[in-house]
Amino acid sequence: MVVVIVEYRIDRRSGVPAFQQIVQQTKQALRLGVLVPGDRLPTAKEVAATSTVNPNTTLKAYRELEREGLVEPRPGQGTFVRRTLGRPETGTDSPLYVELVAWMSKAAGAGLEQEDVAALVASAMEKQYAAGNVAATESTTTGATGATTTRSTGE
Repeated sequence: MVVVIVEYRIDRRSGVPAFQQIVQQTKQALRLGVLVPGDRLPTAKEVAATSTVNPNTTLKAYRELEREGLVEPRPGQGTFVRRTLGRPETGTDSPLYVELVAWMSKAAGAGLEQEDVAALVASAMEKQYAAGNVAATESTTTGATGATTTRSTGE
């Protein structure tokens, strides 16, 4: 049996509501293939224990994800991933990801801080996607998932 542990990182200074951060981090994990159909999301109680958010906040986020068809609650069992947002070219084992990691290493080597890199990436994304240079129809989000995930084989 495969067990996935997700820990959401809530940034209270960001101005983004906690439930929305949980939604965004879950979607990012789905895009990157970290969460796959069948995976169980942590319970509201587990999220409250690790992220110090009210369980109702987590339930609100899960309802939003359910409304979008990404997860499904199973009474007595938990909330499970229903479908992914990932594509082969967005996984952490894709050539694009490898190139991005190499670029990030160059940026760090040049003395850029995380905020500098985020600004460059956001600017490049705006230029690329606003100009209609890509046939993408889905909006993308910037930044890391913010969630820590661990996948292990258990009993």
